[in-house]
Amino acid sequence: MLYEKFYEEYTNSNGELKGRFTYNDNFNFAFDVLDELAKSSPDALALIHKSLHGQVTKFTFAQIAKESAKIANMLKADGIGKGDAVMLVMKRRYEFWFVMMALHRLGAVAIPTSHMVTGEDIESRLIRAGAKGIVILNDGYIVSEVSKVFENKELDAKVLKYNVGDELEGFKHLTKNAISFEDTIERPDNKATDPMLYYFTSGTSGAPKCVVHNYTYPLCHIVTAKNWHGVVKGGVHLTVADSGWAKFVWGKMYGQWIMETTVLCYDYEQFYAEEMLSLLAEMKVTTFCAPPTIYKYLVREDITKYNLSSLVQVVSAGEHLPEPVADKFKQATGLEIREGFGQTETPCQIYTPVGCKQVAGSIGKASPVLNFKLIDEDNNEVKPGETGELCITKNEDGSIPIGIFSSYLDDKDTYDQVWEGGIYHTNDRAYMNEDGYYFFVGRADDVIKSSGYRIGPSEVEDILLEHEAVKECAVTGYPSATRGELVKASIILENGYEKTPELKRTLQDFVKSRTALYKYPRVIEFVDDMPRSTSGKISRRLIRDNDLKKAQMK
Repeated sequence: MLYEKFYEEYTNSNGELKGRFTYNDNFNFAFDVLDELAKSSPDALALIHKSLHGQVTKFTFAQIAKESAKIANMLKADGIGKGDAVMLVMKRRYEFWFVMMALHRLGAVAIPTSHMVTGEDIESRLIRAGAKGIVILNDGYIVSEVSKVFENKELDAKVLKYNVGDELEGFKHLTKNAISFEDTIERPDNKATDPMLYYFTSGTSGAPKCVVHNYTYPLCHIVTAKNWHGVVKGGVHLTVADSGWAKFVWGKMYGQWIMETTVLCYDYEQFYAEEMLSLLAEMKVTTFCAPPTIYKYLVREDITKYNLSSLVQVVSAGEHLPEPVADKFKQATGLEIREGFGQTETPCQIYTPVGCKQVAGSIGKASPVLNFKLIDEDNNEVKPGETGELCITKNEDGSIPIGIFSSYLDDKDTYDQVWEGGIYHTNDRAYMNEDGYYFFVGRADDVIKSSGYRIGPSEVEDILLEHEAVKECAVTGYPSATRGELVKASIILENGYEKTPELKRTLQDFVKSRTALYKYPRVIEFVDDMPRSTSGKISRRLIRDNDLKKAQMK
């Protein structure tokens, strides 16, 4: 297997499973993985793409190697080279894989970007990254927002513009113009430590940070694909993710190809559970990764109507997976959803490995390539069962583990802050039990501090979601002059339920009967929707901010 060339697992003196990577100083995924697979397994399927209109297209490793080289040669002829940044706003088009590999071949930097951002966001990011090019899908909203960007004539003159899909005035069609170029290209003189990816990620406040990953980053996802997703050579893997998010390369490219599995991409516009289930059956998907929201809708369908006999491993990440949802899925399929956890700045940090039981409420065990500490507010390591901030330590030789981001672009102060004391502070709070399983409590800013108690929102949310009236919910801290914060639940009700004071009391009693009294929501607000991030996650931070503004106005 190709992955064995780059990764080895072993047991240390304490009996712990550990992993280490082997790579050359000039490691480049396009040449050292894609091209190797194109030589050793030219006809093996790398990508299956199902379009919005139901058209299925299949690409081998050899085809992607050649197409990406052509695009690289075209971009090179236009002046894009080592270190140059190019933004990609491409949804789930198959050309995304071609362009990413082309940029790797040049030693360039890719900026994957969500199609849901505004023109203002795109302009700001192009300027901050000093981008030399942009590739967009000819799609109504994207074109509308990008056209606003290039009203800035100075930016318009600096940035090379390409598109995929139908031809677009003012843009150079990426694949049509690449046809006449050579399908081989010389390897660049990039170093493994050179920047390869920029991801703009929102924090709890301020402008989005620009996370920088270098050319070693793909290697960390061997562990993601092998130990967590459980992919196998010749299998078909589907991760539900848009190309603008780090989760896309976690599950639709790097680790999967190193493990020699086929990646499936479904280019849907709007999610329908029955279509996703049909796709899993039709494409004989063997391994599946999706956020909890997707599973919430899948279990509302009669899953037993679909032939999912090929499916052997299912995982979830992105937010907390409610236990009732996991239970329903297992009842319908016999498969246990194993959880995983990480950040844009990191690889998959913690997960329930293949072959291990998913412990209820746990996000899993530590990745074998990372070392963790849980520390309190005085930087003391806490004992099992005690909550602390999840921190990642450096390797024994003082190096930063593979997969941990290299820097925040042009923001050394913030980077130094998160590495205070020589350990990476995730700003996530968790505790670990005696068996090494971690339990996520919440972002440091999400933890509710009420009358001296610290309350993790996920536990209360899980309980509320067990009630038949609750469709979605978010638990946050609500300003209180006497308690510091009150526990507040924002709730979207299922159809057929009335927003009544009686139902509020019923839900409060429901929580009281299932957990400590101090954790029940003293404030309940029934809402039709909640503020969300561009990835669709409910934003507790925005709920808190809105409540704080209201409190200040009183």
